[in-house]
Amino acid sequence: MKSLHGFKILAVTALLSAGLLSGCIVAPAPGYYGGAVVTVAPPEPRVEVVGVAPAPGYVWFPGYWNWTGGAHVWVGGHWDRGRPGYYWAPHAWVRYGGGWRMAPGHWVRR
Repeated sequence: MKSLHGFKILAVTALLSAGLLSGCIVAPAPGYYGGAVVTVAPPEPRVEVVGVAPAPGYVWFPGYWNWTGGAHVWVGGHWDRGRPGYYWAPHAWVRYGGGWRMAPGHWVRR
């Protein structure tokens, strides 16, 4: 009976922790290169028509080549709300060993 009580406490603690963390955004530290190392260099970025921001405070998140299903797949750019005091460092492919690895986009304090 004692172990069942401990299991219930553990289960409730896990559920509460998950609920508290569900609003948390975890971003990799700058310099983190995520994803697999691929041997196929990404194509040149596509030319995108940026246009005018839909509202004040919006920033352009440029498109990038993602590695999905064994191939580079274009993810188009979009407008979204900015973050005061920060600028967006876009996704970038960097040389890593004998291949390429993507450095995810992230916010950088000004």
